[in-house]
Amino acid sequence: MNKIQKFLEPYLKKDLLAFRGAQEATHIRPGQTVRITQKIKEGEKERLYAFEGQVLARKHGKEIGATIIVRRMISGVGVETVLPLHLPTIEKIEILKEQKVRRAKLYYLRKAKGKRAKLKQSITKN
Repeated sequence: MNKIQKFLEPYLKKDLLAFRGAQEATHIRPGQTVRITQKIKEGEKERLYAFEGQVLARKHGKEIGATIIVRRMISGVGVETVLPLHLPTIEKIEILKEQKVRRAKLYYLRKAKGKRAKLKQSITKN
């Protein structure tokens, strides 16, 4: 382990994923539907904000700068957010559904409409 990895180790989250009924930890992958619970500070109060959507991409592997792009439709408008996985304000990430995909980046879903925007169901986490 080099000096940089040793320095960054305390900042890496290990218990980030919360699964519904799953014992072993799997990785967040494109095609999964996730719910990300994040702490938001408004004035002196703190509240939890949940963002639920499909993972379009995951970048930077297992390093501290690892990010995911999550897309959600709100009132017919697509909203995307780029979330660093090791962000201190993220409380937990729940994997709700997994769908079968054959691509590492699902950017084509941005333009797809109707049946083309649907992914095939493969595994359901309950």
